[in-house]
Amino acid sequence: MTTTSISSKFKLFIGLLILFIGIPEYSHSQQNLASVNQALRYSRYSRLSLKIIPIQESDRSFLLQMPIEKIEENPDFDDYIFSYTVVSSYQEAITDEKMMVLTEEDLKYDTQNHFFFEKKVEIPMGQEFAIALLKVSDRRQGDEYFYHIDLISPFIFGHPDFGAYYGNNIPFDQSFLVQNEALLFKSNSVINLNRFYYPAKFEAPFPAMEIKSPPVSRQVEVEYEGDFLINTPRSFEKEGYYFIQSDTNSTKGLMIKTAPESFPRVGNWEEMTQMVVYISTRKEHESLLEAADKKIALDQYWIGLTKNEEASKDLIREYFRQVEFANILFTDFKEGWKTDRGMVYIVMGPPNEVRFGLDDEVWSYGSMDSNSKINFTFTRVKNILTPNYYTLNRSRALQPAWFKNITVWRSGKMDF
Repeated sequence: MTTTSISSKFKLFIGLLILFIGIPEYSHSQQNLASVNQALRYSRYSRLSLKIIPIQESDRSFLLQMPIEKIEENPDFDDYIFSYTVVSSYQEAITDEKMMVLTEEDLKYDTQNHFFFEKKVEIPMGQEFAIALLKVSDRRQGDEYFYHIDLISPFIFGHPDFGAYYGNNIPFDQSFLVQNEALLFKSNSVINLNRFYYPAKFEAPFPAMEIKSPPVSRQVEVEYEGDFLINTPRSFEKEGYYFIQSDTNSTKGLMIKTAPESFPRVGNWEEMTQMVVYISTRKEHESLLEAADKKIALDQYWIGLTKNEEASKDLIREYFRQVEFANILFTDFKEGWKTDRGMVYIVMGPPNEVRFGLDDEVWSYGSMDSNSKINFTFTRVKNILTPNYYTLNRSRALQPAWFKNITVWRSGKMDF
């Protein structure tokens, strides 16, 4: 055999090998909502916080309001690549061709605290699912931020045909509103809005390995507070949550959770005694709740855990920082720390991986090696108040990891 024929066959072999290897590599590089890791959404070190707020203008037409909160101080617009799209499923590939880049010319407002974009989208007739996706890439270190929300899906009753805004015309993008603060409501299609108040209070959820069902209230108290004119500021005085509707015969509306001025931070000693339930024994927690002087009881509790006054101060600071993040990230009609996701976030810390499906959200902790990962699966529940209501799939199999983290907390060695 000649040298030339060997060389030709070798080149052919290499070419086929590259082709063979390249096919799965290309397939692997295709992102979709089910595969992309959205852990930055819940990171304590994120530089931005993304949100999509849909205003439904007709059955198939939506105005996408996209406020992006500036967590990083004085961010440079050019340090990021902003883009958005609408996909038809959680499995549809998110390609560069589908992503529509947002430039500085697309900015509706650029304030001290927000970049804000608005875009109208039309969903084709016959398309059963529609999910809006906002993506921001950090040019400096390659971080990718994602936020998505269903526009049309089995979990959506419908989006409101009005918007709520701060005084600077940025959409209300928080999960809670401080009592007595006002919002401005705007709409092109209605004149009046109706306001319902729910004075409900909720208990902390059961631990991750507790498989019995919690008691469910058979009756929810609600007070109709009448209607009010659009395009006028409206304050919310009571603690609880409100449901705002343009049409009381519809299921569509906007839920607004109200909270004390101290929220999302802890407000008083009474709250502190409730919040330590996740790392306390039942006896310890009952003693704290029954204590006449909550401050003294809590001081003794924290020092008793670490046996060191300075270490106890660090532990208190870290634990209630987790509570604060849980309140910011997971508040719906419940305070964030009382939700299943908030509880897991406080005890286990920010997840290493976060992946979404149409009907669930999965958090993974530990090594990327599948043999050592611990998964917490949250099932999505259809709820008229919020499109993002999730409950934890509890299991006794979660008990070892749960107790291990509680032990680390109680030793004062937790560090995120």
